[in-house]
Amino acid sequence: MNARPLGVAHLTALELSPAEFVEAAADAGFSAVGLRLAPAAPGALCYDVRPATAGHAALTAAMARTGVRVNEVEFVPLTPGIDLAALQPLLETGAALGARALTVSGDDPEPARLADTLARLAQMARPFGLRVDVEFMRWRVIGTYEDACALLDRAAQDNTGVLLDVLHLDRSGGDFAVPDLSATGPVRAVQLCDAPELRPSGDEATIHEAREGRLAPGQGVLPLHRLLSRLEPETYVSVEVPDAARPPEERLRRAAEAALAMLSRKDTPCPEV
Repeated sequence: MNARPLGVAHLTALELSPAEFVEAAADAGFSAVGLRLAPAAPGALCYDVRPATAGHAALTAAMARTGVRVNEVEFVPLTPGIDLAALQPLLETGAALGARALTVSGDDPEPARLADTLARLAQMARPFGLRVDVEFMRWRVIGTYEDACALLDRAAQDNTGVLLDVLHLDRSGGDFAVPDLSATGPVRAVQLCDAPELRPSGDEATIHEAREGRLAPGQGVLPLHRLLSRLEPETYVSVEVPDAARPPEERLRRAAEAALAMLSRKDTPCPEV
């Protein structure tokens, strides 16, 4: 049986342009990438690869050379007053790249309004063949796995899902045995890393760890096997391990080696590719 295909999130080497990231990801052994095409916060780094731009041409050429595909585009915080119409170019770009999902976070404290925003965005994304995945984070309004599932239930759209980042699951106090990883469950993607036992205190330290302090899978104490042993073949698995102390190419190689070694263990189901 072949190894499970593995993706990598752009935050792992965000300093690389999408084309450079695809090339480096391929060299490291990844088969898919997520791309930061919208800012996670106002003024934060992201890349313009809209069709007809030089960035789009370079990216699609790199994808053709390497066979690496784009799985998801990111990142859209669902805040009060968000202009959903302004996201149309992002959806168009995602579709042009063959992406399967758009990653969002829940940042509106009014539950009904947030659910309506997610529902309307999912309806916008549907014609482009895109799913909208909610990534929960301890410091955001949607801070836990249970919060994310409740939001999906309220939005009631069949092209939504949960992106389960294992660091956020642990740091939000989640139990690794709880998430529903079945084919009909809410989790459509799992993002791997590892972490030390001591949890950061406060939002600022938690954010710093998520963006700069992750460990490669197997180098910390997170009970990753409790998720990996229950993965469905169709569940997308990626790695997010930024590490500014190492060059991006080495960073990607180390992350791929660690994750692939863990995924290849006999108790982890793998699809045929």
